[in-house]
Amino acid sequence: MSQTVAFTITSFPFDEDYTPSERTRITTNFANLARGAERQANLRNTLRMINSRFNAMAAWDNPGSDRYSIQLDVISVGIEVPGRHCAEALPFLEMLETRIIDQVSGRSLDGIVGNNFSSYLRDYDFSIVLPEHNRDKPSFSFPGDFGDLHGRLFKSFVSSTAYRSRFRKPPVICISASTSRTYRRTANHHPIMGVEYLQDDPSPTDRYFAKMGLQARFFMPAGSAAPLAFYVRDDLLADYSNLELLGTISTMETFQRIYRPEIYNANSAAGSVYRPSLSHEDYSLTRIVYDREERSRLAVEQGRFAEDHILEPYRAALKEWSDSRAA
Repeated sequence: MSQTVAFTITSFPFDEDYTPSERTRITTNFANLARGAERQANLRNTLRMINSRFNAMAAWDNPGSDRYSIQLDVISVGIEVPGRHCAEALPFLEMLETRIIDQVSGRSLDGIVGNNFSSYLRDYDFSIVLPEHNRDKPSFSFPGDFGDLHGRLFKSFVSSTAYRSRFRKPPVICISASTSRTYRRTANHHPIMGVEYLQDDPSPTDRYFAKMGLQARFFMPAGSAAPLAFYVRDDLLADYSNLELLGTISTMETFQRIYRPEIYNANSAAGSVYRPSLSHEDYSLTRIVYDREERSRLAVEQGRFAEDHILEPYRAALKEWSDSRAA
């Protein structure tokens, strides 16, 4: 089956009327916001924060700070596994795609896909495989094949006809800096991305994303409280336009200010040597309700879902395909 894994792509708007589908990982940041009594206010305020941040950074030819708005689509990716007879593909991953609307020219400009990346198989690897592998062991370690299947599926997806017919450029995944690592400011400064930081040692997430063909860079844009982690396949600073980069920064910084206010809504910015901490107390809360404890608990449930519905029924077929892709 080495050439027969295929991918499907569906999309739907992320707006104040967004409701997560049954196939959406409910721990995904954007899906978590769309639940409960405050769901519509959460979504409306989140989108307002994204637009405000974008316009504040895109200040040129924008005297009223209202020239642009960001439209977001949820990109849902499924896997077609041979030998499986079902009309609906297996759920694989979800991402957000940004689109920039220029209110002055009336143009709609492509943004970047990637952003708020989520994956059932990643839940399985980090919430099920790692704890079981390290149970009753004196020191922490990783299984030798940790992340191999997920990484090969992701690289195959980005190279697929389905991806290339839908998106012009490779994805950029933006997440929080690691609370287990130290970051040091460099002299490198980009007019949009801000100042670059270097990490003291790769984190488990860095190693996992490397198997997906993505390398990490860390930048703190002007007006930000902490560096963000950007995972890219090629050249982050050369391959994407200023407005494309601003779309990702404004979107993902907003989610991190909601999800990790101790870091990204801190009342003082990161210094030249920085260690992110969720125990930091000098920060401000947004007006958006987010259940972080529930998110952590549900990650294990979704890892079990991946095990029961994706890996166990099709483990042999997926292993054969993955082995055929090994370098």
